[in-house]
Amino acid sequence: MDGSILTGQGRQAVRGWSLEGPRSVLFCLLLVLECQGLPIVNGQCDPYAAVSLLGPSRSDAKKTKVKRKTNNPQFEEVFYFEVTRPLSYTKRQFDVEEEDVDKLALRVDLWNASNLKFGDEFLGGVRVPLRVLGQAGVHDAWYFLQPRENGGKSVKVEELGSLRLNIVYTEDHVFPSEHYTPLRDLLLHSANVEPVSASTAHILGEVCREKQEAAIPLVRLFLHYGKIVPFISAIAHAEVNRTQDPNTIFRGNSLTSKCIDETMKLAGMHYLQVTLKPIIDEICTEHKSCEIDPVKLKESENLDTNRENLRQYVDRIFNVITTSGVRCPTVMCDIFFSLRESAATRFQVDQDVRYTAVSSFIFLRFFAPAILSPNLFHLRPHHPDPATSRTLTLISKTIQTLGSLAKSKSANFKESYMAAFYDYFNEQKYADAVKNFLDLISTSGKWDQKSIETPIMLKEGFMIKRAQGRNRFGMKNFKKRWFRLTNHEFTYHKTKGEGALCSIPIENILAVERLEEESFKMKNMFQVIQPERALYIQANNCVEARDWIDILTKVSQCNRKRLSTYHPSAYLNGHWLCCKLSADTAPGCTPCTGGLPANIQLDVDGDRETERIYSLFSTYMTKLIKMQEACGSKSVYDGPEQEEYSSFVIDDPQETYKTLKQIVSAVQTLEQQHTKYKRDKFKKTKIGSQEHPIGDKSFQCYIRQQSESSTYSI
Repeated sequence: MDGSILTGQGRQAVRGWSLEGPRSVLFCLLLVLECQGLPIVNGQCDPYAAVSLLGPSRSDAKKTKVKRKTNNPQFEEVFYFEVTRPLSYTKRQFDVEEEDVDKLALRVDLWNASNLKFGDEFLGGVRVPLRVLGQAGVHDAWYFLQPRENGGKSVKVEELGSLRLNIVYTEDHVFPSEHYTPLRDLLLHSANVEPVSASTAHILGEVCREKQEAAIPLVRLFLHYGKIVPFISAIAHAEVNRTQDPNTIFRGNSLTSKCIDETMKLAGMHYLQVTLKPIIDEICTEHKSCEIDPVKLKESENLDTNRENLRQYVDRIFNVITTSGVRCPTVMCDIFFSLRESAATRFQVDQDVRYTAVSSFIFLRFFAPAILSPNLFHLRPHHPDPATSRTLTLISKTIQTLGSLAKSKSANFKESYMAAFYDYFNEQKYADAVKNFLDLISTSGKWDQKSIETPIMLKEGFMIKRAQGRNRFGMKNFKKRWFRLTNHEFTYHKTKGEGALCSIPIENILAVERLEEESFKMKNMFQVIQPERALYIQANNCVEARDWIDILTKVSQCNRKRLSTYHPSAYLNGHWLCCKLSADTAPGCTPCTGGLPANIQLDVDGDRETERIYSLFSTYMTKLIKMQEACGSKSVYDGPEQEEYSSFVIDDPQETYKTLKQIVSAVQTLEQQHTKYKRDKFKKTKIGSQEHPIGDKSFQCYIRQQSESSTYSI
């Protein structure tokens, strides 16, 4: 395997600001390329690599895709590991120790994705301590894969195959925020550039070797500054307009797909925890047999019993997913809204494309992988045992197909036993549940962006409401009405199908809160607070009340004028029952509950991510120059693109060239600042000190580098 790791900092990761200059950060970016000579197990070799950053208090694990029928796999996948804590981490601590890099190590394990009953088989692995990388600087070597420690049977190392790693271990220095203003402003302005392919962020995706390499710091930066939705909306809209077939929408590993994947990983982790973790834990604990392949069935197992076990698990997971829409993070909902809008506008004849554009991410790239490998999404501490892993694989396949809304479901399965099992789910109720779920999570809270032609119906049903504006208590003031909620308005009607007696635009909802029972001596009541008054409603039961509160909060949580305080009791007989204030316009006396945990706070350091992006631009400077040449070529020649420049997306050569010139200028300015800092640091370093003894080879190399660079003027 050929890997490449780009890291920030040397052997110690110092958190916090330095009084003498920039702070140092440490991270790992691992590019897994290839293996050679892997062993063939039981006549097959379907390898994948599990990549981990291991330490005393951490174990971050990720894995590649499975490569079928080869013992010389080409992976071409990028993995990112954060070692140094973000700057905000220190703000919550009085005494933070330095990261002990010497105790951390990178580990790459090769596995054979076996179809046999006993599960995946370990092929061999390599462990590389970070302290070795710190001493070596650049590490390029072939390794023999090593057997598992205490593996039992004796294995000759040379029989396990070989692994090649090319590791670059470098130090990145994060300067004070003002140093990054030019580059950061260029990046954050990307969503406003026309066309977006001429923007700084899009250009980064074009010049990086792997799209994910660019997506990781871009997403973190845009999330930190609250700009992720307009950026992803812009690049998604451009990609949709380049797509010719609605069936291939968002199928490639584009910058759009990688950015949405990374956003879901960061913003959606809590969502996965509250949605999937309880049922995944139960599946891993119960160990029910769910094998439905007759060839793999054990003698003691019954096929019908196994099918029923699997069907129940699929039903339960399907239900928790399709009823979880109110908990989907707002940032994900806003992104899905833009995907839905772009797809529906581009392919107006295809009525399902507005659903498949969203389901291709939320089911295919979010829920299905989390079910398949719960340990990689922090849903389980370890990789499941082989039998449980097989159960999760079968569930994941079925959930993925249910969410795809494909015209012919059984055709999606090459295995006949899976096609037969899917007959359980060929009922319209499953498709309806998926569409209702997708409708809810692709509803934007930003009402100035709303442009869907037909309102989406989210919930309806009978409830009892109190007449608005009445000061006296009386049972005649309570009427049974049919309530209907869309993404545009909340209405009530005398009966189902009749015209609305009252309509509340969603943007007028200031808060949705429970109403204390003492107000009207009635249970299961809640209030929908508007600018003029509150609408008091009684649901049929506590579960129904919770559902209405959740979904009303969900669709209104981005309203600009949402309240921070409210009155938990009603205004009756000239005063508020809760605080006894007499003015009906008196500010609330109790803090609003804040609704759902729709936006999870992330520990992201904006300056650190901008430094990483600068480093990427610096690394790929030759490609930036090549892209400038391509702009000139497209401007001069009106015919077909020259082959040497055909790898770049350039819709507007002049605008792209203008942006490239600004990028190069910003990168060169930062390069000068880094060079000056290194030279100043070199002048202040005492040779023979405890930190850098004369015998330290890495320091001697550092001296040579500084001696060479000091001959150039800044």
